[in-house]
Amino acid sequence: MEKYQQQFKRLKFENNQPGVLEVIFDGPNLNSVDTETHSEIPAIWPIIDRDPDVRAVIVRGEGKAFSAGGDFDLIDRQIEDYGFRMRIMRESRDLFYNIVNCSKPIISAIHGPAVGAGLVVALMADISIAAHDARIIDGHTRLGVAAGDHAVVWALFCGIPKAKYLLLTCKEISGQAAEQAGLVSLSVPKEELLETAREIAQGLSEGAQESIRWTKYSLNQWYRQAGPIFDTSLGLEFLGFGGSDVVEGVASHRERRAPKFSGEVHS
Repeated sequence: MEKYQQQFKRLKFENNQPGVLEVIFDGPNLNSVDTETHSEIPAIWPIIDRDPDVRAVIVRGEGKAFSAGGDFDLIDRQIEDYGFRMRIMRESRDLFYNIVNCSKPIISAIHGPAVGAGLVVALMADISIAAHDARIIDGHTRLGVAAGDHAVVWALFCGIPKAKYLLLTCKEISGQAAEQAGLVSLSVPKEELLETAREIAQGLSEGAQESIRWTKYSLNQWYRQAGPIFDTSLGLEFLGFGGSDVVEGVASHRERRAPKFSGEVHS
């Protein structure tokens, strides 16, 4: 694990089974994503893809959450600094495509809150396992920006009607309900979550590697076909960081109150 830990300072790594790498969100404020973490989570996947010692990956969060999403400093800088905003947009694009193009099977073990960029990783995993009481939330429109990458992923997984309901209203969905909706692969009791993920990862690491990887590649063609929609959706999200709604959205989160958006439309 030393070679990974030397290169990545925000993510943590464990190797508890032969051929299985565990990538762990382990930071303050329920593993929220700061600037450095946002850079690391897309960068890790090409390296894993080229590592002959890794045959399967588990992604999980330490402590009480998978990940609480982007921290306020990250959002503030996107509002204030156009160049930084473009950097984060590029990293968000790379996160989606790098997970899609990583040949190794990825399993996510989701517990507690799962929001924002962390949630993208959780849902884009090849096999996503959620604790029954996991709290899956897309809060983009509550923040004052379009749902972006989530608009593509959720529609592919649970269909457009359900995706519209959850993304437009920012309704929280439990892990158990997410399985029923098709948003995650499997839901289990919280105490069985990590054991289940490790059992599945072990089976995949011991399986026929070429057939597993080509099956993943074939299925991920659906994501590749959705690439133009993804790029457009992501661009529309980041346009919002230059508007007034996101300023009010961030303020309302900080002050723990309902947002009072202006209602203005400029398009």
